[in-house]
Amino acid sequence: MSRRLSITVCVIALLALTSGRVTPAAQAPPPFNFDTGVSPIEIVAPAIVQVLLQVTPANDAPIVLRHTTLAAHVWYDAIAPYHPTAIGVSSNLGRRPVHERTQRNKNIAMLYASYRLMNSLQPTFAATWRGMLTSVGLNPDDTSEDLTTAVGIGNAAGRHVVADRARDGMNQLGDEGGREFHRRPYADYTGYKPVNTPERLFDPSRWQPLVSTTGFGTFTSQQFITPQWGRTKAYSYTNPRRFNAPPPRDSRIENFAAYRAQAVDVLNAQAGLTDDQKMLAEFFDNKLNSLGFAAFFIIQTRNMSLDDLVIYDFLTNMAAFDGGIATWKEKAQFDAVRPVSAIRHLFRNRRIPAWGGPGKGTVQMKGEEWRSYLNTGNHPEYPSGSACFCAAHAQASRRFLGSDAFGLAVPAPAGSSVVEPGVTPASPTMVGPWNTFTDFENACASSRVLGGVHFQAAVDEGLALCRPIGDTAFEFLDRKVRGISQ
Repeated sequence: MSRRLSITVCVIALLALTSGRVTPAAQAPPPFNFDTGVSPIEIVAPAIVQVLLQVTPANDAPIVLRHTTLAAHVWYDAIAPYHPTAIGVSSNLGRRPVHERTQRNKNIAMLYASYRLMNSLQPTFAATWRGMLTSVGLNPDDTSEDLTTAVGIGNAAGRHVVADRARDGMNQLGDEGGREFHRRPYADYTGYKPVNTPERLFDPSRWQPLVSTTGFGTFTSQQFITPQWGRTKAYSYTNPRRFNAPPPRDSRIENFAAYRAQAVDVLNAQAGLTDDQKMLAEFFDNKLNSLGFAAFFIIQTRNMSLDDLVIYDFLTNMAAFDGGIATWKEKAQFDAVRPVSAIRHLFRNRRIPAWGGPGKGTVQMKGEEWRSYLNTGNHPEYPSGSACFCAAHAQASRRFLGSDAFGLAVPAPAGSSVVEPGVTPASPTMVGPWNTFTDFENACASSRVLGGVHFQAAVDEGLALCRPIGDTAFEFLDRKVRGISQ
């Protein structure tokens, strides 16, 4: 199987997994070829995606991006010794001679590095990670760190990345504050407390946790997911305070005319959603599909070498991750109201045109019953995280590729909606095309207003905040690739 075909097969598999749909049984793929294969995409990414979908929704950006970024990080550090100039981000394992710089050695090193990392990130899935290695004939119990071997380089790279990131401020280990037993990974340690409760909106300018239900008597209240992300160590800059958004003045209830106007804008967008707009909103809501598929598309269509594939994937994930740190800092600072809370507050007992639920189209309902087409995120509204991730990803891509040209379009089969399965779209359509990265990031931003989860100002400022972080990410990694340690 060619590398290009392998990537295509894996992308299709990832899309099937992340959409939650089961595809018909296919013929088993041939054994992994260490000399021509691409282990991050063919072996590691599918294993990580399967685990992620068991532990977190695909739109929970802090957890998803942590996994994808650290995975790309460990791949990069594992191949750095086999690159002509690169040095690792968390390690400096020397330079291997030219005759050892083979695809086989790089694949072996990345697989062992991934194994060590994933046992730190998701230790309860130890059997999955063992199977990841044994499925290709590698021994998970080989803990050698002999830097003259690919196994040793992979193990050493994995250990260094784990040591560097396990206590980077995100509370991955759940032991912040000295907690010894019954740890709570990724729990908040900043002391954040919402002003509003799920039952009462005390301050219409501030974020309100929402209540969700399974439909069978179980109700769950939101908590601000990982407010400490804003305190996490970034890769490409030392202090997130250099990146700031202006205060969200239109979200202040005292600016009533503007407050109401931006709520009406979201109301109008939701009341007239087309099938194409619904599929656009769903595509960008799933961070594994949208950002992951965008990166894989570039990797495939640009016919990247294994080295460039790893570097580009790390770059785009890093840019989004570092963008998230700056964005979460601002979210915690401004604690801004989401559209759903503002709309319910403004139009509580008035009948308004709104999306009526899966397959019901636009109906007239009381404002207190309004909900967004997409599930509203479990964090304050301003600025938009999704707009930030797309902007950072796009700018990093432009810098790496030297061009704004993109060309991505994604098929959306009839009835493939996750929100309205079997109903939307009524006929096959395409999400996109986006001829440029600028088109891609702007579509990503507008999708959040269409989905009812953000006001326009939040997406505008999310783009503006994080485009420069795409630059810092590129410049940081470019120095590492050229062998400059600082």
